[in-house]
Amino acid sequence: MQAVLSQTKFTTVAPQGSLNAANALEFERDLTTALRHDGVQALLVNLKHVESFDSAGLMSLVSSLKLAQALNKRFCLCSVSPAQRIIFELTQLDRVFEILDEILDSDA
Repeated sequence: MQAVLSQTKFTTVAPQGSLNAANALEFERDLTTALRHDGVQALLVNLKHVESFDSAGLMSLVSSLKLAQALNKRFCLCSVSPAQRIIFELTQLDRVFEILDEILDSDA
């Protein structure tokens, strides 16, 4: 018997600072560009260096998740701080997003 291994190619995006109304559109454009790239099978958003986000920042993630689903690509979040996790839980978006417990790319 021959084993077939499937290896998903992750592209990592690691925003920094605040994701808010001032930069949410630019952030969403960056995510959209990454998702539309042919070589990308999955997008990993590393929130390790994100200090805060408002509703506009959250909506940029939701919009990008919808695009990923439409393109049949995987969309994951990692390095979600406890404070960020509370926001995802209160909005019940923790049920929508794939949130990884461990960091896949510690340098990102």
